[in-house]
Amino acid sequence: MKYPILRPNEIISALSKKGFYFKSQKGSHTKYTNGKFTVIIPMHDTVARGTLKSILIQANVELDEFLNLL
Repeated sequence: MKYPILRPNEIISALSKKGFYFKSQKGSHTKYTNGKFTVIIPMHDTVARGTLKSILIQANVELDEFLNLL
């Protein structure tokens, strides 16, 4: 299954359903955590497929599970 190209707000919305919440921001990058895992999301127009893959690995979330949260 291919990783989609998404906007940062779509990724944040899906991860918040998994218990992630805003921790901090530095420049155009925001940090979200669930207490156990921390991910950094670039607040650009869109997030590239490879970047999304890296975010999901850091968040310990499978792609199919993530797509169901969208």
